[in-house]
Amino acid sequence: MKYQGRSPRKRTGGRRRNFRKKKKYELGREPTESRVGDPKRKTVDAHGNTEKVRAVEVDTASVATDDGEVVAAEIEDVAENPSDPNYARRNIITKGAIIETSEGRARVTSRPGQDGQVNAVSVE
Repeated sequence: MKYQGRSPRKRTGGRRRNFRKKKKYELGREPTESRVGDPKRKTVDAHGNTEKVRAVEVDTASVATDDGEVVAAEIEDVAENPSDPNYARRNIITKGAIIETSEGRARVTSRPGQDGQVNAVSVE
């Protein structure tokens, strides 16, 4: 298990050993790969007395058009995803992904796995 903190190696190349195990707030989680489909959300406990809503599957996006209005558009497909080409093939939506909507192509500006919703800006 990798420690998501400092490097396990010193500048000299020697090895640094962990002085303790991870605390609960230092543990990571598996990423929520939000897909296109029937709306399905999941809540997880976050740091403090808060919850995060994670979008497991989504079918609509709030798309901001060129004239400044926001429209609820149906998501049809993931056209491309710069973070991973396999994500586009598997219809996984992340921030920066280009999606095909009923309003045309749009770029995702929110993080669906963190926010639980898809906000986008029209590209054309």
